[in-house]
Amino acid sequence: MSYSIFNPFTLPKCISIPHFCIKPSDPAAIVLLYKLTSKTMAKTIFITGASRGFGKIWAEAFLKRGDKVIATARNTDALNDLVSAYGDAILPIQLDVNNRDQVFAAIEQAKQHFGTIDVLINNAGYGLFGTIEETSEQEARDQIETNVFGLLWATQAVLPVMRAQGHGHIIQVSSVLGIVTLPVLGLYNASKFAVEGLTETLAAEVKGFGINVSLIEPNGFATDWAGASAASTTPMDVYEPVKAAFQAGLTDDIFGVPEATADAVLKLVDVENPPLRLFLGKMALPWVKQVYAGRIAEWEAWDEVASAAHGK
Repeated sequence: MSYSIFNPFTLPKCISIPHFCIKPSDPAAIVLLYKLTSKTMAKTIFITGASRGFGKIWAEAFLKRGDKVIATARNTDALNDLVSAYGDAILPIQLDVNNRDQVFAAIEQAKQHFGTIDVLINNAGYGLFGTIEETSEQEARDQIETNVFGLLWATQAVLPVMRAQGHGHIIQVSSVLGIVTLPVLGLYNASKFAVEGLTETLAAEVKGFGINVSLIEPNGFATDWAGASAASTTPMDVYEPVKAAFQAGLTDDIFGVPEATADAVLKLVDVENPPLRLFLGKMALPWVKQVYAGRIAEWEAWDEVASAAHGK
């Protein structure tokens, strides 16, 4: 007997597996049943920012292999091709992640529709290009609102669902720029550093509920993230040399192929013990190792001063 959706309320009174009789009325048995069958049964995936880029690529990858997908976007017309191809397997929901009430309503709608949410992928976000001095108050607030608070609202909304299920996987799309930085992307860097800290804390808080938490940290990819999806500040001439140096470093070879990320994300979702952090692309790890070597050397050079500040 097989079930495409893990919903203990639809299961018979006893499920026979060789040497086992599992009663769905027992919460511990529900968790055990999920672990025994999770590698082969379809999952239900909730993805924000699914209208294009990584979100749409990953949504289609899940649908192709038989998973159920809740795909959210500000404009769900961008999802019509997936609806035509996959029918009832996809639930498109119009959503502005900045609206906390809308986010909670979307999670509830998804839960009622499919009966479960196995994976949340917080992908919605955008990049703000411009130096820190150029950035207006509204531009700064908007960047943090979407990239941090939008992610926070979806995380808060799904946690009660996953706790009740006894399982779940929350995947936050961060960036290598949540670990190291580039000029001209100061507010974006700040938003992803915030996502890193929030998510590492979350992982420790929810581990006991059977909920896994992961950060996806892509390096540059050839999506429209720096194009139609991006915002820009009003330029100041004094920063033109900084921007010119930044642009000069953006050579084609550093950008990965977005479609190539799908297999890695599928593996992340399927593995029994997922990592807290996963880079996407070959540029991130060497860059981070170089930066961290410099940071450690600097901390060590100033350790005498730092230790004296402890006071005892």
